[in-house]
Amino acid sequence: MAQRIAIFNGEKAIDVDNYHTYEEVSYNLTISRSSSDVLLLNSSGLSANKPVHFFDCNIHAREWITAATCVWIIDQITTGYGSDPEITSLVDQYDWKFVPIANPDGYAYTWNTDRNWRKNRLVNNESTFVGVDANRNFPIGFAGSGSSSDPCSGTYHGIAAFSEREASALRDLIAADRGRVKTTISMHSYSQMFLSPYGYTTNLPAEYPEMFRAMEIAVNALTSTYGTPYTYGNTAVTIYIASGDTTDHYYESEGVDHSYTIELRDSGTYGFQLPPDQIVPTATETWNGLKAMINAI
Repeated sequence: MAQRIAIFNGEKAIDVDNYHTYEEVSYNLTISRSSSDVLLLNSSGLSANKPVHFFDCNIHAREWITAATCVWIIDQITTGYGSDPEITSLVDQYDWKFVPIANPDGYAYTWNTDRNWRKNRLVNNESTFVGVDANRNFPIGFAGSGSSSDPCSGTYHGIAAFSEREASALRDLIAADRGRVKTTISMHSYSQMFLSPYGYTTNLPAEYPEMFRAMEIAVNALTSTYGTPYTYGNTAVTIYIASGDTTDHYYESEGVDHSYTIELRDSGTYGFQLPPDQIVPTATETWNGLKAMINAI
């Protein structure tokens, strides 16, 4: 079977059936180096009025399937616009913003040194241990349960909320579109779960009935693709307490009612090292779920 190829910059191509280094992804998306890189997809230039769907991917370095899934979705949008009626309609209605690799230094480290590295690569003062979990570095519930004050921990939250460039970059990107953001999707792996706020507490947000309705639609469409089972619900109860994460920040600080984390394949057989032959099926079912949800909210 021929590889699917995504062409983003008119000069070079990247196959979407395989994992790629940070340099390969960033070059082919024609995005410039920064603490977090963002790609904006729209049909007719920047719009000040369109609602925005915002995706952050690979904030945890070892979760390669998340960047691969985002790249695949970008491919679908760029190649489908003008030929696929559903995609054309979605692009005409909305702006789509992607941060394909939200933790560039950590991601690069998983390629050249430690495949299972999770955090960024900050050198912590007065500690021999490196790295902060940027997904515990947001202000809602910062330093609470589900994070650690120990720099050697994989969930070390850092010295203060937004102390990390990765977290502050996402903060600034989402704030730039304040009032326009309709959904935020934080891509993670693994566990096969669709998760809503809150992460820092088992209390349910006021909009939880609507969140639950949207998640149910997404999961039904996702599962109907290949039969992949997914669990859904609020983060703290469905998976674990996670204080200071992106999803709670987008919901609580930015007012995005449809703020979700997706824990992609699998359920533990391969874990973080999901084989490349599962990239396209994972991305396909995820995109089907997201399209169904977006069309219903």
